[in-house]
Amino acid sequence: MIEQEQNETSDAIAERKRTSLIASLVTSLQPDEQIEANKSEEEKKGLSRRELIDEMLLFLVAGFETSSTALAWLIHLMSKHPRVQQKIKAELIGDNEKQDLSLDRLDSLVYLDCVIKEVLRFCPPADGTNRTLTADDRLPITGAQLYKGDIVGIPIVNLARDNRYWSIDPNLFYPERFLGEDKDHHPYALIPFGGGHRQCAGQDLARFELKVITARLMQHVTFGDGGPEINAGGYVHKLTILPKHVGVIIEFDQLSSIL
Repeated sequence: MIEQEQNETSDAIAERKRTSLIASLVTSLQPDEQIEANKSEEEKKGLSRRELIDEMLLFLVAGFETSSTALAWLIHLMSKHPRVQQKIKAELIGDNEKQDLSLDRLDSLVYLDCVIKEVLRFCPPADGTNRTLTADDRLPITGAQLYKGDIVGIPIVNLARDNRYWSIDPNLFYPERFLGEDKDHHPYALIPFGGGHRQCAGQDLARFELKVITARLMQHVTFGDGGPEINAGGYVHKLTILPKHVGVIIEFDQLSSIL
């Protein structure tokens, strides 16, 4: 992958650097690692090949971890909300008899986008994040004084469930909120991947993976509630917030036999 990026033309490299994180990382590769290795940490520039590979692996792992966690929550929530599940299936069928999943077709799945947003709002992969202040500041409402170097906790879960920022009860799982009253919600009320310049670099990959996998699953299977004990939900706090008890009934749809 590194060699492929390096073999591009100068114009292609400039364009890809603007749109691709991996291409941008490759352009920061040190031209001579030996020279850089003999410099102090303050004087070093660029990334070594080992550092570059580590960054690329982190990018892929982070996208996988958040996607797999969100997918587990989505399966649990679909089993609890059959109405939502049927609306996804209806949107997928539409006038698309062959059930193709081209990029254009995926882009047209507006309701599925709302469902994914609601899953990430209702059960975000992480409960919060931190930011370190680079300058003194004061909170406008409380007047609390903050100082450079202070670490501020940002509660992602609390913001997503705060009644002040949502027109429809935030404790309800209701994807349609993003088609109506809560379509123009406060931008920082929903930040499952963080916000600002330090937001998750792999979030677009994670969202895309989740959309493709969900669409394909909904074309083939229906998830049923496995019962109040084995499908009780709850959570386990690890690298991400995982569902604790997920037990669903999987029914293969008749339509899937023709795909």
